[in-house]
Amino acid sequence: MLPRGMAGRLTLDFLKTESSAGLAPVAAAAFALILANSPLAPDYFRFLAKPIPIQIGSFAQTASVASWVKDGLMASFFLIVGLEIKFEVLRGELSSFRRLATPIFAAVGGMIVPALVYLAINAGPGGAPRGWPVGTTTDIAFALAALTMAAPRLPSSLRLFLLTLAIADDFGAVALIGALYTVKVHWAAAAGAGLVLAMLASLSRVRRGPLLLYAVGFVLVWAFCLKSGINTSVAGVACALTVPVGARRPGGESMLTLFMDALHPWVAYGVLPLFAFTAAGFQFRALGAHDVLAPLTLGVALALFIGKPLGVFGVAGLAAILKLGRRPAGTTWLELFGVAQLTGVGFTMSLYLGALAFGEPLAQTQARLGVIAGSLASVAVGAGLLALAGARRASLRQEALD
Repeated sequence: MLPRGMAGRLTLDFLKTESSAGLAPVAAAAFALILANSPLAPDYFRFLAKPIPIQIGSFAQTASVASWVKDGLMASFFLIVGLEIKFEVLRGELSSFRRLATPIFAAVGGMIVPALVYLAINAGPGGAPRGWPVGTTTDIAFALAALTMAAPRLPSSLRLFLLTLAIADDFGAVALIGALYTVKVHWAAAAGAGLVLAMLASLSRVRRGPLLLYAVGFVLVWAFCLKSGINTSVAGVACALTVPVGARRPGGESMLTLFMDALHPWVAYGVLPLFAFTAAGFQFRALGAHDVLAPLTLGVALALFIGKPLGVFGVAGLAAILKLGRRPAGTTWLELFGVAQLTGVGFTMSLYLGALAFGEPLAQTQARLGVIAGSLASVAVGAGLLALAGARRASLRQEALD
């Protein structure tokens, strides 16, 4: 068992790190857009396409810089996602049905409604229906950063609601990736990944399993998944589920919390900004009115800006009315709608899904444009609503004092 109070400490530490790191990928994406539309554009795109060979024993593969970031480094991000999901399910916010009911229902609504909005726009001629998952995700770091800056004095229950919803949202995104973006499976390599995972699960029974064995096991599972055709995000989450949550290290710290604390800053300040830098760049001069108004672009933008908040707020409100859940403690409906609007900030995860969904350069550019437009509109409106709610709360507090 974790020591008393550790669950709360971990949640607060996570919120603090995510809030402070939220703008790093945004800055990296802005830098990528500047480079892509400057005289250095040829160097930028040449860097992304530069082939990098990697060989570890009998494993050998050559891919571009952009591909290695997406299929290699991003696996560590999904490892963190898996660790957070496991911790929250066993010890944190997702361990109690009363606490998780509303954000879980809201997360489901926040995936279904955006998908319907996207498909409604892309069902006809010229549409791209296979891109419907792109608008179903939330960038938790960016959303928490916006919440913290726009309304720092709002109840912490709103932050916990957003965090819990985003973790459930991440779980749904990983399930979509595994189901939709796994190509032809090489079963021998898949069996190798399964064997290593079984060994890691057995290792978790050892009270103080060597950290090096876990690290080697993670690399092996990643390599097997890459060769098998299974998306490497699945490898990251699967490895996370083998890490023990109980106290294993001196001082009472568990393997799970040790990995979370060690990896999170590197992923938040290194991997995610690097991915944003490689995934967000496109040239404005290559865009025409057709691209800006294309069903793909509009579908992604409106799925994030309209579908996501409507799904989250509508289902959360319905759950509260039907007594299936409850509104976050001490909050108003306006505050909840402001947070729901912030869930339309798809950014990192939406860019990742867009890169998986589309192989054509034009479609990828339209998807990126839709993600950036929808995310910026969502953060602007969401931050405005929360700032208004915060001002109302401050005014009421002042009236009470007077």
